[in-house]
Amino acid sequence: MTAPRIAHGGGIAAAAARFGGRPEDWLDLSTGINPNPVAVPEVDAAAWHRLPDRHRQDAARAAAARYYGTPNALPLPVPGTQSVIQLLPRFVAAGRRAAVLSPTYGEYVRVLGNAGVAVDGIASLDGVTDAHGLVVVVNPNNPDGRLFPRDRLRDLHARVSARGGLLVVDEAFGDMRPEDCIAPLAGEGMPGLLVFRSFGKFFGLAGLRLGFAVGETAVLDRIEDWLGPWAVSGPALTIAARLMASDTSAVRRSIEARKAALDAVLCGAGLAVAGGTGLFSLVEHAGAAAVHEGLCRRHVLVRSFDYDPRWLRFGLAPDAAADARLAAALADVVN
Repeated sequence: MTAPRIAHGGGIAAAAARFGGRPEDWLDLSTGINPNPVAVPEVDAAAWHRLPDRHRQDAARAAAARYYGTPNALPLPVPGTQSVIQLLPRFVAAGRRAAVLSPTYGEYVRVLGNAGVAVDGIASLDGVTDAHGLVVVVNPNNPDGRLFPRDRLRDLHARVSARGGLLVVDEAFGDMRPEDCIAPLAGEGMPGLLVFRSFGKFFGLAGLRLGFAVGETAVLDRIEDWLGPWAVSGPALTIAARLMASDTSAVRRSIEARKAALDAVLCGAGLAVAGGTGLFSLVEHAGAAAVHEGLCRRHVLVRSFDYDPRWLRFGLAPDAAADARLAAALADVVN
């Protein structure tokens, strides 16, 4: 039986259809994306006109290797990391199980289960056993921000790879914590390690649908073959190559300022921040469902969770005016 589709953040059209208003007039805080997208560099006409030439992919891979600090790997551009999550069942050997450190991004369990792979949601790294041929750790985690230092993941990789398994580390929210990322260790000489990185979250360009997979060449070649030719558009490759080679310090400072402003609003409303990353905050509140609906009625959308009705995830607001709008809405709905 196929598991039902997951209601992710970003469903602003559905929220507007239910609670009224035009989607563009809502304050969408339901995703973990930089609310202030960087300026898109100029894209030459040939990138739009022609199928993606190899030199564009090569340039994007070289820029990604420098940006992620991966001396032993050329990261592979993919059309969003969701595209490679869909391929993970192919890496699980017959008779072996998958382990997903949970709770986390729900598509891992859904995709693996729909492919007939036996999946164990584990609460700690100690839950990994010899039966697990694939282990997934989202680090930092979505939605609670749980974070393992690089050494812990390196030890886990040694355990998993020694049994011929694959450790997948999803670092979609890793740009703000590069010192904890394991991507720099991935590549040649590290069999059994595959790292996913998101491009759109940090740069605020999620609509570009671009991510990177980092691992041994043989594994990346298999993924590239499975995705088929021209999987990533020429404009996306061109934009990535230029932005990843640019100075991103201003982007980082902007995100840090927006995160501090969000947490100040939440604190001012009497909400306790239970976790998060640089791009979102997780709140735990006994009346989370009522707060969520109350915000929707004021055309502010945040992320709720069916598996924990006490949780709400707040993404970053773009500016002080949006902070004030959120603060006013929370003052109305939080008891």
